[in-house]
Amino acid sequence: MRLKLIACEIFYRELCHLVSRSPHLCDVEFLPKGLHDLGSEKMAPRIQERIDAVDTERYDAIILGYGLCNNGIIGVRAGALRMVVPRSHDCIGLFMGSRCKYREYFDAHPGTYYRTTGWTERDDAASAGDETVPQQLGLFMDYASLVEKYGEENAQYVMETMGYDTAHYDRMTYINMGLPCEESFRDRARKEAADKGWQFDELQGSMEVLRKLVDGEWDDDFLVLEPNETIAARYDDDVIQVQNDEKSQSD
Repeated sequence: MRLKLIACEIFYRELCHLVSRSPHLCDVEFLPKGLHDLGSEKMAPRIQERIDAVDTERYDAIILGYGLCNNGIIGVRAGALRMVVPRSHDCIGLFMGSRCKYREYFDAHPGTYYRTTGWTERDDAASAGDETVPQQLGLFMDYASLVEKYGEENAQYVMETMGYDTAHYDRMTYINMGLPCEESFRDRARKEAADKGWQFDELQGSMEVLRKLVDGEWDDDFLVLEPNETIAARYDDDVIQVQNDEKSQSD
């Protein structure tokens, strides 16, 4: 098959490795990790734009390297080609290689912040080329800039709450994907955990779901959309479904 892979750059190293070993011709387009920080109303149209730009005469199917990602892919529509999407709540489930494994680890360690190669080297909210939600809230501004924009009282409030996104974490877990470069990334994650006073853990990840995505082995870990079908959310372990697929409705 000739496949067009549209993926978050958070998977850059892993997917490049897997594509080089795929039995299929797979052209890759990576989108900025910062799209997640734009909010679902802006993220989905940006992904849709790239899907709509795919040359339908050149490819047999489009494959997406995304999880549900805070509903960032809800409403995304397959064009004239089949489109395949992993069933995962977010990228961490894909790095772990199993929705079940992710759920078990999450339940056992709810205050966990995750790192991988991509989360370490591409953690740049500004990469989306648009003002992100954190930027709109002023979470990357210094105190003087906040005072100028919001006034002193509001600036003090923002400064006091700027750490809200990491306040409930107490553990840093590095997911090792077995790449040759992992050691330096793991060491950076360990240091980051120490600097924050968090526990450090290392977890063996799995590329199995990502491998099946690029190898065309689309089993129950994937939603396969026919042309012009749209992604909708589910509220169970299947994560996503085809919009208006009555037999799949859970509510």
